[in-house]
Amino acid sequence: MTDLDYIVDVRHVTKSFKDVQAVRGVNLTIKPGEFLALLGPNGAGKTTLVEMIEGIQHPDEGEIYIAGKQWKNHQHELHLMIGLSLQETRFMDKLTAYETMRLFASFYNLDTRRVDEVFKLIDLEDKKKAYINNLSGGQRQRLALGVALLNKPKILLLDEPTTGLDPNARREIWNILLGLKKEQNTSLILTSHYMEEAEYLCDRIVIMDQGTILAEGTLQEILKLGGGHHSLDELFISLTGRHLYE
Repeated sequence: MTDLDYIVDVRHVTKSFKDVQAVRGVNLTIKPGEFLALLGPNGAGKTTLVEMIEGIQHPDEGEIYIAGKQWKNHQHELHLMIGLSLQETRFMDKLTAYETMRLFASFYNLDTRRVDEVFKLIDLEDKKKAYINNLSGGQRQRLALGVALLNKPKILLLDEPTTGLDPNARREIWNILLGLKKEQNTSLILTSHYMEEAEYLCDRIVIMDQGTILAEGTLQEILKLGGGHHSLDELFISLTGRHLYE
């Protein structure tokens, strides 16, 4: 495949902080429209890897290409291609949901038509006038996802987007994401503490620990390579010696 066949192409990337080697020679590719789950216990290196893909951190060695371009010379263009939604995104309580979305839309010079489109997409049209502190946890997470979708990103990077949500709210987020995949060919890098979420949403699963990739492939592929484990949870424990929450 050529560079342009991958929306994300990570090549032999390493990153250290003082005496800690957080990422050790990682290679990773993601195709347009592909959903990838990045799983690992705390300290595995997945957050550092995602931050390098986002352009927040810079590799000590190796290269990262986003749609064939690197952050060094294409920062503005790449920022417009990426949508971010972090765990427990904080908004100002004294703004309404609509005012919040308008504020973020102004950063991209987007008009109210795009704001209205996004509210419809995340199914929060009836909450436009609600203040942030009156939204439920699931509604806040949908709003955070909506903010990430304003600029019609080609790549979404979601850090535990459904942590703390009840099963119904979690499914609502999943349905929104699968709709984006189908209708806009959006690519996704997902970090999650829910094995079910990775299995349900993602085309491929990557398990990291101690800065290296331990397993990579479809669910069926990694279970087979892992010695015939019956579940992703069993495989994860077998590879890392820990539960995902540890």
